Amino acid sequence: MGRLAKGAFYLAVPAAIAVGAWQGWSWWSWATAPVAETATEELSPEDVTAIQLDIPQGTPAAQIGRDLEAVGLIQSARAWELWARWLRWRQPEGSFQAGVYRFSPQESMTEIGAQIWDGEVSSQSFTIPEGWSRREMAEYFERREFFSAEVFLEATTEIPRDRFDWLPDEIPHLEGYLFPDTYQIGEGTVTPEVIINQMLLQFEQVALPEYERREPPEPMSLQEWVTLGSIVEREAVVPEERRTIAGVFWQRLRTGMNLGADPTVEYALGIRQTINTPLTWSQVEVDSPYNTYRNPGLPPTAIASPGLASLQATLDPEDTPYLYFVARYDGTHFFSRTLVEHEAAIARVERELAQRDEPL
Repeated sequence: MGRLAKGAFYLAVPAAIAVGAWQGWSWWSWATAPVAETATEELSPEDVTAIQLDIPQGTPAAQIGRDLEAVGLIQSARAWELWARWLRWRQPEGSFQAGVYRFSPQESMTEIGAQIWDGEVSSQSFTIPEGWSRREMAEYFERREFFSAEVFLEATTEIPRDRFDWLPDEIPHLEGYLFPDTYQIGEGTVTPEVIINQMLLQFEQVALPEYERREPPEPMSLQEWVTLGSIVEREAVVPEERRTIAGVFWQRLRTGMNLGADPTVEYALGIRQTINTPLTWSQVEVDSPYNTYRNPGLPPTAIASPGLASLQATLDPEDTPYLYFVARYDGTHFFSRTLVEHEAAIARVERELAQRDEPL
């Protein structure tokens, strides 16, 4: 009997180990599988919608697991902790990254964990075109439901010189310095301050070096450069005319002529003229410091955010004899040396527009 019992014991131990290993593997397979695959009943489309999770800086790995389990993205925080320990052992130089993430219940625990380990944060993009004013930006952000236009405009009146000490003194707002570009941001709570800092940093990295290493035709402050660049941006449509338009404005500044730029009147009135609704004579006479038909020199601030090409053209304008130009409403302009030539060009544009409107 002793020998039989001993033999049975030796058979039972491996069997127990095998059963334990099978149970352990079954539990691990269940714990790491996508939640959507292990649900006891069919999930609705809402149940498999991606879930957003914000992981603050310094969150312990165990807490991340508890948060993932709480929102229904993983089966077991205990399995997460075991896997996290193994991952840290394999890659001691790495760590889980803070950020805003979007995960699907159809992803496994290890797939979700790998994204957090690699810092594959969820993001969304926004694009600010060259020539937009801060008001146009505000309306855009409101349409995108980032925040209200009013909140953004108010934030642009706060000048963050503690972070960007190159910003000119006594500017009333950040018009002109919110660099136009495409940006990526997290899909969590987005504030005007976060976006403004991104855009100012882009100006600092892309535009500011141009001003610091290149000399304009005549001494010009950073504020003057950005202001003139914004007018060039709003006037120029086709790239090949940008330096010519900058040259005309430089010529006018040198000779003491008013700039006479339509976009400054549009900025003063908060409008944009079109081929069907051009500026009227009464609008051109508006009493505003931004009206460069009535006031000499540059307006008090920029009127829009100039792109890099317009800023570069302002530093390197074409040496041109022209003092006037008029839009042809196809993106190009007629350039003239004298007022007589300019008036003839205006008449020509008016004839072209009239012919365009004639019925066939």
